[in-house]
Amino acid sequence: MSKVQELRALHRGRLPGDPLVLPGPWDAASARVFVEAGFPALATPSAGVAASLGYADGATPADEMFAAVARIVRAVDVPVSADVEGGYGIPPKELVERLLETGAVGCNLEDSDGGGVLKDPRAHADWLAEVRHAAADRLFVNARIDTFDSGDTDPKQAAEQAIERAALYVAAGADCVYPIGAPASVLPLLRSGIQGPINVHGTVTEGPSPAELGELGATRITFGPGLQRRAAQALRGIAARLK
Repeated sequence: MSKVQELRALHRGRLPGDPLVLPGPWDAASARVFVEAGFPALATPSAGVAASLGYADGATPADEMFAAVARIVRAVDVPVSADVEGGYGIPPKELVERLLETGAVGCNLEDSDGGGVLKDPRAHADWLAEVRHAAADRLFVNARIDTFDSGDTDPKQAAEQAIERAALYVAAGADCVYPIGAPASVLPLLRSGIQGPINVHGTVTEGPSPAELGELGATRITFGPGLQRRAAQALRGIAARLK
């Protein structure tokens, strides 16, 4: 079984309360820690990788992001999905080629621009369809939906917008959708209105556990830069004691 097949299989048949938990490595060392802990796949966070490279979130040059992903993939033997933000303005065919060159077998693609403005959902769906056509079955595509972060401030209305966008993105070939920032209270609504796997943002120290999020409808849990930030916080404590 290829690694992309492994990643797809990990999303299938998940029972409520048993979502796929994908830690987010920011470099090769952290990736090895997560694999040694027994996680079957990983999903890089663009903000965490940016911090490791000395950039603000959203400011990492594409070449450096792809190089960082390649180092992470090279360090482990499990499937790796790469957060490549909005695709850096790279045409779909080239974007797919560059992702595959890193060894990644999945990608996270968002539907807002760098300034937090939502893209036209139909135009974005057309773009996702081009990505899917170029990738065929070689990439697991996770379509991030930013209605909770960049759209309506009312959770229910943001959820309804997310459901509408999800339908377009799934029809375009997305394997999974990611309504980032969705509060736990609307997860049952999202689950009832969305076909296929749903990615939910988990927290490291507080809030619902992965199992609780799974009970509410999450298929998989990722953490964005939360793990990298928690590690940096721990390192600050060590540094303070050394001083």
